[in-house]
Amino acid sequence: MTAIGIIGAGAVGQGVGTLLVHAGWCDTVMVSSLHGRSADGLVTDLEDMSAVSASSVRAHRVDPARMKSCDAIVLCLRAAFANDHTTDIRMAGLIANGAMIRHLAHELAGFTGPVVVVTNPVDVMTRLYAEASGSTRVWGIGSSTDTARYRLILARTMGVPTQSVHGHVIGEHGDLAVICASSTTVNGRAARIPVQAIRAEMAARPGRIAAGIGRVRSGPAAATVAALACVLGVTDGVIELSAPRDGTYLGMPLHFTSGHPTVCLPRLGADERRDLAAAAAKLQAAYHHLCSTLKEMSRS
Repeated sequence: MTAIGIIGAGAVGQGVGTLLVHAGWCDTVMVSSLHGRSADGLVTDLEDMSAVSASSVRAHRVDPARMKSCDAIVLCLRAAFANDHTTDIRMAGLIANGAMIRHLAHELAGFTGPVVVVTNPVDVMTRLYAEASGSTRVWGIGSSTDTARYRLILARTMGVPTQSVHGHVIGEHGDLAVICASSTTVNGRAARIPVQAIRAEMAARPGRIAAGIGRVRSGPAAATVAALACVLGVTDGVIELSAPRDGTYLGMPLHFTSGHPTVCLPRLGADERRDLAAAAAKLQAAYHHLCSTLKEMSRS
């Protein structure tokens, strides 16, 4: 049996649960949330979906501590905070979300299965969970969504199918995301990449989604389920996930074979190496600021 735990029943948690029930390769979806009412609602909705679609996947509401029996856990919860950032939007939840992630890391300490983190700022939250829990099988979602957006936008710009574009976005899932233009190919050939125009469109998409439907959900949910399939060995392939590199966590391409990852970082130009170093420095500083703040909070 394969049981997947989802902690957080908001927009992304709902999308992940729906995709898992539809995909059918797991047996059980266990749901928990900050507010039990939302977990109950999602479980009931997934039960209806299972019945309508004749899916064999079953959904249950459980407390987070009971998720230690799961094969994998997804962390997609979000604290209540006002986000008034106009730049570095994903960093707004650093402290509020960090306190929750650290609490869960302590509560789930000893869990040996893979953990997929969605909560923003995802690169920092992934590192926090890994170090606070002691787990070595923790990955973050973010750069995979960025990469998908990059390929989609470039394909539309070039007038080709998305499948014709091969390229990656790595580093931070945020303002310092690194577009690997120097190694990008279109129809197998190097191409001139309008990096600034693509970066502007990538930055605009989440706001456009939120303005229309309230929360970004489907893209991150699909990236999460794709990551789960890779880390559990259901499928093999390359996916961009936040993982440890030189003392911090950064988005990078990982090739999974039977659940085991190998870093396959593309060739980087000088500007891209500089940008990746800047992203690493920023995430390192944010992590140390978070840890210092959480330490002060625990004293008060």
